[in-house]
Amino acid sequence: MVSLVKLQLRLSEWQLAQLRQQERSLQDEQERLVGALNEGKPPAGSSSDSIARRLNRTSIGAREIQTQAAQQLDQVRAESRRVKQLEQVAKAALADQHRDAERRVLEEMTGISPAVRAWTPQPANRNKP
Repeated sequence: MVSLVKLQLRLSEWQLAQLRQQERSLQDEQERLVGALNEGKPPAGSSSDSIARRLNRTSIGAREIQTQAAQQLDQVRAESRRVKQLEQVAKAALADQHRDAERRVLEEMTGISPAVRAWTPQPANRNKP
């Protein structure tokens, strides 16, 4: 179970990295377009209006990617917390198994089995008035 949740976490982290990469690419494109507009000489075959439209589309795309990245980051954080919780539960379960195994070994060594213990009377509590 823990390994499956860890795989989901790794997938979410990879998706977040992809979104961050797309975001950087769009930001680079925005910088290039702004630079082209500021130079006053648009590249061959482009007008200032077409560059402005492309810049607008790129800005909208960047905002959408930022929103998706924020949601993905929230998902990564939630899955990370879930992994930690499951690891703690698994660790506690393993510790319980070890304690049970140690108890059984001690019972075997002392010759006291649970069946014998159930039939033997418990000693009186001396602290009772």
